[in-house]
Amino acid sequence: MPSSKNPDHLNDASETANAVLAIDLGALQANYRSLSALAEGAECAAVVKANAYGTGESEAVRALERAGCRTFFVATFKEAETVRSVAPDATVYVLNGVYRGAGPAFAAASVRPVLSSLREIEDWVEFCTQVGEACPAAIQLDTGMHRLGLTREEVDMLAGSPDLLDAFSPVLVMSHLACADEPDHPMNADQLKTFEDLRALLPAKPACFANSGGIHLGPDYHFDMVRAGFSMYGGRAVAGRQPLAPVVQLHTRIAQIHEAPAGRTVGYGAAHTLGRPTRVATLTLGYADGVFRYLGAHDTKAGLTGYIDGHPAPALGRVSMDLITLDVTNIPEAIARRGAWVEIIGPNVSIDDLADQAGTIGYEILTSLGNRAERVYLGGEADTG
Repeated sequence: MPSSKNPDHLNDASETANAVLAIDLGALQANYRSLSALAEGAECAAVVKANAYGTGESEAVRALERAGCRTFFVATFKEAETVRSVAPDATVYVLNGVYRGAGPAFAAASVRPVLSSLREIEDWVEFCTQVGEACPAAIQLDTGMHRLGLTREEVDMLAGSPDLLDAFSPVLVMSHLACADEPDHPMNADQLKTFEDLRALLPAKPACFANSGGIHLGPDYHFDMVRAGFSMYGGRAVAGRQPLAPVVQLHTRIAQIHEAPAGRTVGYGAAHTLGRPTRVATLTLGYADGVFRYLGAHDTKAGLTGYIDGHPAPALGRVSMDLITLDVTNIPEAIARRGAWVEIIGPNVSIDDLADQAGTIGYEILTSLGNRAERVYLGGEADTG
């Protein structure tokens, strides 16, 4: 049954706000603790790349650190600098690695690169030799994804080069699962075996293998550390498994309502013809805000559905850069009115619901939410455990 109450945080939105993106830091913390408990015995690190999956990197890191997180993974050095600025004592890994000449910046920020090729290791060793210090880094192994990571041949070469291994400090060996969102996929077990085989060729170091989906695959995949990502932000990281607590809500306002007769068209391309006299509500949100153009409607395809005080309002016509139009004919005029709030993501529409309709994944929806919406942060208390 649709939820019919606007969330309290909308009462505090500014009069100028076209849209409000609410991030529940308390839910983020609760999800992190749930994943930590699921991986009991292994450290639970947090992946906060892509602006913490669109939720706000600084705010998410502060909340996660208060929840007990001590290790963070990012994609870029700039993201690592942000983590370091708000969590000075945290351990930070850069998944995209390090380019030659960037060593001084990594060392100055006390940031650890994830080294994914023999050439990259050689460049890091060159830097370590120049500064006379065995600087820490992680080693990533390619266990079958063919994206980033040392190949079996490179692992053999590294294992036979003790001078390289002694010249820097490999503090973590890791890899990435390709099909962890499908628990029964045979590639999961294949990658696990490959990871164990390749690890055995190198000096014994702590290992990190499981992403969000991998955490749910069980203790065999946990090793010494797991990496909590999409699940932590309330998304469905495993097919058929109920997501953890939702973290994000997105609401926008009605800018105008007007009547349109049957037979008229709505939006760009005249692609959606009205089959009846219709009350059309125009919302101040669009694909520039991360609501994909595919979520629009036309004569042969339904689009997204917004909710106004619990009443469903289907899309009319295309999603444009700044505006979306909805059919509010069946909603009382006292409810569907200029200035009223419309739920795009919330109790009635999850991130994954919207993704399924757009033919994509929740990760893309979440990380695409723009910065034009007014952001509200909820909860995020300190850890009392």
